[in-house]
Amino acid sequence: MLQIGEILVSDTLLREAFVCNLEKCKGACCEEGDLGAPLLEEELKILEENFASIAPFLTSEALESIAKQGLYIKEPNGEYSTPTLGGKACVYAFKSEDQVWQCGIEKAYKEQKINFQKPISCHLYPARVLKNKHIEALNYHQWHICSPACELGKALKIPIYQFIAPALIRQYGQEWYNELSRVAEAYLEQYPIPPQ
Repeated sequence: MLQIGEILVSDTLLREAFVCNLEKCKGACCEEGDLGAPLLEEELKILEENFASIAPFLTSEALESIAKQGLYIKEPNGEYSTPTLGGKACVYAFKSEDQVWQCGIEKAYKEQKINFQKPISCHLYPARVLKNKHIEALNYHQWHICSPACELGKALKIPIYQFIAPALIRQYGQEWYNELSRVAEAYLEQYPIPPQ
């Protein structure tokens, strides 16, 4: 782990390559898994305030599910997440004409209906934030459904931290990201990634 300001960063975010390949994975991360997307407490109010503008981008099934479950769920561990449809797809996801899962929240953002892009946990993926009273750490979440992203990242030679740069800047600021980049370059000079 490397420390950038107050945040611990796993060196795997510097050493592993990743670029989402929606053509191959079809956005499976919006559908797979046991839970919805993790939500920060401050994001709950954002969903409440913006739901009327997000709703037109959601499916009728999703709207019915939200009417029953609510805009978010409190998990047994006290954290919050987006509801799912039958324990599968996130209620905020929909399939495009080419059968790729997309985010209704992000669609509303891109169409300038809201100024919230999407939950930061989705934007940061495949990095996951581990936070407690004492630390905040960024780790790499490896998932078999993302193997096309790993392959494309290797082909393009783009490490995870560069791929998720917009999300890191959104969460921690440009100055923090500049420092991460500086540390990453020095680290990779000392510990180069072995050729594939």
